[in-house]
Amino acid sequence: MSAARPRAALRALAAIAALPLLLTACGYGSQRVPENTAPVARGEKVDGLDKVRIGFFANATHATPLVGLGSVGLVQKELGGTQVTPQIFNTGPSAIEALNANSVDMTWIGPSPAINGYTKSDGRNLRIVAGATSGGASLVVNPDKIKSLDDLKGKRIATPQIGNTQDVALLNYLAGNDLKVNAETGKGDVSVVRQDPKEIPTTFQQGGLDGAWVPEPTASTIVAKGGKVLLDEKDLWKDGAFVTTHLVVSQKFLKEHPDVVEAVVRGSVKTNKWINANPDKAKKNVNASLETYTGRSLPDDVLDSAFKAIKVTDDPLASTLRDQAEHSVRAGLLSDAKTDSIYDLSLLNKVLKAEGKPAADDAGLGVK
Repeated sequence: MSAARPRAALRALAAIAALPLLLTACGYGSQRVPENTAPVARGEKVDGLDKVRIGFFANATHATPLVGLGSVGLVQKELGGTQVTPQIFNTGPSAIEALNANSVDMTWIGPSPAINGYTKSDGRNLRIVAGATSGGASLVVNPDKIKSLDDLKGKRIATPQIGNTQDVALLNYLAGNDLKVNAETGKGDVSVVRQDPKEIPTTFQQGGLDGAWVPEPTASTIVAKGGKVLLDEKDLWKDGAFVTTHLVVSQKFLKEHPDVVEAVVRGSVKTNKWINANPDKAKKNVNASLETYTGRSLPDDVLDSAFKAIKVTDDPLASTLRDQAEHSVRAGLLSDAKTDSIYDLSLLNKVLKAEGKPAADDAGLGVK
């Protein structure tokens, strides 16, 4: 990040959040997926590469990788004999750490960690190459304690991690409503509590939280435990569209293996097409992948609610990324946000053209 103290705070808190998994997994707040859960590589290797390491989250806003790297296997099909090595992350900042450390080659991730990582590296670490999901994030509250947005002052509201997409959204919203919060500590007119998303619903149910700004399916899980959606984030955006998940690639890997990246993007586009054409089957596939990666599936009501809240899209919605960069600055997490040349949509637009679809717009933020 641009300022030393926020930088140090982000690193420290990211390390704390990742610590339990570091002891049992492969670091950076991640866990390696057992190899026998991924589709088998068959055919000729793309660019002669044995494997490609791809990260994503086990939540509904990552429907594209959950389906495309799961039993449907359209991403692996495009990669032929180049085997996907999937890796699960809990939060975006952890995924960026792994990308920077060359532990993954590409990852599906939210916009704010991508902006933070790109800014911290002075634009040298990643490129956004495709979209994935719009929507699927909400402020869910205890209706007995918070009946309107005017009741937020003095309350405890959770987000998944400092600097993650929902953390930025909450801090920006509070700042826009004259509620002051220290972005580093989370203390202020509202107490922002950074907690592992797996733990948030239980803490909420036990009374330790008054609400949470979280992605799906955590938001719908909290509703099932007695919470109420106070604000659907899409209501804050023009036409209800904003980037929640997109695909980023390390610049080094993109330069060295563009054919592999193109194959993953092509698999992503085909997966999104399949999801939109088969929503009921897609839900079942998402749930099966969640059970594989987390050890448990979602109840039908939670799954239905979560899936309704998201929109799968190839368009990375670049104009909304520019806005989210400004939100990071207003929230106090960045003194300045770098977004110029953050996109390289050349491979996506090549794939979209072959599919007879219109090109995606990089909103002037593409590689010059």
